[in-house]
Amino acid sequence: MAKRGGFSGGMGMPGNMNNLMKQAQKMQKQMEENQKALEEKEFTATAGGGAVEVTVTGKKEITKVKLSEEVVDPDDIEMLEDLIMAAANEALRKMESESQAVMSKLTGGMGGGFPF
Repeated sequence: MAKRGGFSGGMGMPGNMNNLMKQAQKMQKQMEENQKALEEKEFTATAGGGAVEVTVTGKKEITKVKLSEEVVDPDDIEMLEDLIMAAANEALRKMESESQAVMSKLTGGMGGGFPF
């Protein structure tokens, strides 16, 4: 019978392995809870000094676009398109940044990954 990568029961480590598994399960549950909370959260950003406002969810779905009257110029549609794109991209960056911050808090003590 071949040796298994150092985690065989005869090495006196079943308690440590059990603790690692419990920690991994706890971390997975926390990550799932945090992911759900992030998906329900909304992130808003503006462009053009507040003339355009875009709101996205943690699921990367745009839920709101608000335009001020003065930015709606039929002769300059390109500027409005650029402002909407800039606000949407900034809202998505905010969401990604918070997502990474939350996840790094959970994995920070693990050096970015599991020790096995």
